[in-house]
Amino acid sequence: MGYQEEEAGEDYIFKVVLIGDSAVGKSNLLTRYARNEFNHNSKATIGVEFQTQSMRINGKEVKAQVWDTAGQERFRAVTSAYYRGALGALVVYDITRKQTFENISKWLDELRTYGGSSVVTMLVGNKCDLTDIREVSVEEGKELAESENLFFMETSALASTNVKTAFQNVVREIFDAKSRRIVPDDYDKDDRVPRGQKLGLNGAGDGKSPQDDATRRFSCC
Repeated sequence: MGYQEEEAGEDYIFKVVLIGDSAVGKSNLLTRYARNEFNHNSKATIGVEFQTQSMRINGKEVKAQVWDTAGQERFRAVTSAYYRGALGALVVYDITRKQTFENISKWLDELRTYGGSSVVTMLVGNKCDLTDIREVSVEEGKELAESENLFFMETSALASTNVKTAFQNVVREIFDAKSRRIVPDDYDKDDRVPRGQKLGLNGAGDGKSPQDDATRRFSCC
């Protein structure tokens, strides 16, 4: 599938994917981020949808092209191709449904299989406004993120808590890695999404992923 043409004045376009079980709130996270909207009657995503949002980083215009993938098993073969070219991922679970948290390992395996090990990845515990029926603690989320070398944040699409921050942090980490020249030489703004390339966080430069730094960000509601 092709990508949108680059708009005037745009310096970079980064592809970011949203993954996780059905009904964890991926679509509402995306619409909250892209349009500051929340749909109380949101239906399951069919196949793949994407929206874009721009931000400025160090004087550069950066567009995040965020892909919302279906969580249902029957769409797995369809959506696997959409990991190609992804530089960032938000892996989402519902803090009120323990099973969605236990399934995170499956989603990480799929991400690493189809997207590679160098995708900037954030673990997101959504629906943190529902504290009275929480089944997954903040500590459990942090422990999993640390063990898998991920960023971690709890969000609420309904209350608009940490949503913008989560997406922007992932985009900024991608940009920072590119700024340290840890991406292939043939990746430039005219590529929009790199041709099958992944962001090589363990390549040149300091040899460390930003997720290994002491500045790893954990946040909750």
